[in-house]
Amino acid sequence: MPLALLSEFLGHASIETTRVYAYADTEMKRKAIEKASPVTNGCDELPIWDDSDEETLRKLAGLR
Repeated sequence: MPLALLSEFLGHASIETTRVYAYADTEMKRKAIEKASPVTNGCDELPIWDDSDEETLRKLAGLR
């Protein structure tokens, strides 16, 4: 969650107040990375673009 949104949600007058309480320890970072990347999760499934041709990759990247 963006820090500014969290600050607003909590009703803090300043984002600096939120920074005092907001932190992520190593375990929290590891879990976030695992959720974002199935490869680090031990998943053998390849992304859908892995075997795509060059034209498809350009379309996916918006470079068409």
